[in-house]
Amino acid sequence: MNAVVRLVDCLSHPGDEKLLAPLVMDEIYIRLLRSPIGVNVAETVFADSGVQRIVKAIDWLQANYSQPLKIADLAEMVHMSESSFREHFKSVTAMSPIQYQKALRLQEARRRMLSNKMDATTAARAVGYVSDSQFSRDYSSFFGSPPSRDIAKWRK
Repeated sequence: MNAVVRLVDCLSHPGDEKLLAPLVMDEIYIRLLRSPIGVNVAETVFADSGVQRIVKAIDWLQANYSQPLKIADLAEMVHMSESSFREHFKSVTAMSPIQYQKALRLQEARRRMLSNKMDATTAARAVGYVSDSQFSRDYSSFFGSPPSRDIAKWRK
């Protein structure tokens, strides 16, 4: 924490920003790498690490959440076996790829209903749901109440 305080202090003094800030940043990196989470921090830096591969899959999911999901295709895209992909994905996100896609879809549907005043059916279709009843069940399970009641509560 002291290094972070020194970094903030460096950024507020002209000249220190260019000379001292890089040194303090190096200290922060070294302390992070030597900490109990150091292995995880180091892994995120390597371009071909499992974490970086999962990040690539997450980026694809965020850009294509409304598309049908085939785990085999995602695993192939990031050059992993399906079982390894599932294991790495869950260790990074604490969810399965299907659960992650569902969460993205439901959050986007909620956002559309709130900001665009879309009805539930239109929002469900826009995010990739085919079944209204499945959307309602998933929405209720995820947010704790059905779409109409949840959106009404947020609009109040």
